Amino acid sequence: MSDGFDLDLRNAEAEMDETAGGDGQAGRVVLGVLDGTTPPEEWIETVVAGNVLLLSVDGDLNELAAPFAADVQEAGGSLMHFRDFLVLAPPGVDVDADRV
Repeated sequence: MSDGFDLDLRNAEAEMDETAGGDGQAGRVVLGVLDGTTPPEEWIETVVAGNVLLLSVDGDLNELAAPFAADVQEAGGSLMHFRDFLVLAPPGVDVDADRV
């Protein structure tokens, strides 16, 4: 076998946590229901922390998303309505809708 590289997996988990912002919570896909019961700040914080939100819309989308949509966009995130869902992506994550 080749000795071309040295792979040390003992510290891999700690290094992954550092890359994800120290708490290991960034880079997740978070599922939820957009029905007005969750505070808008919670959705904003989740996206700004580097997570993708996939929210099932239960009600009027415009009314339910109005309290946080502009804040997510101002932070560099994006929103996309797809069927009965709202997809919120953090800055640097593109939602590819070419196949829909």
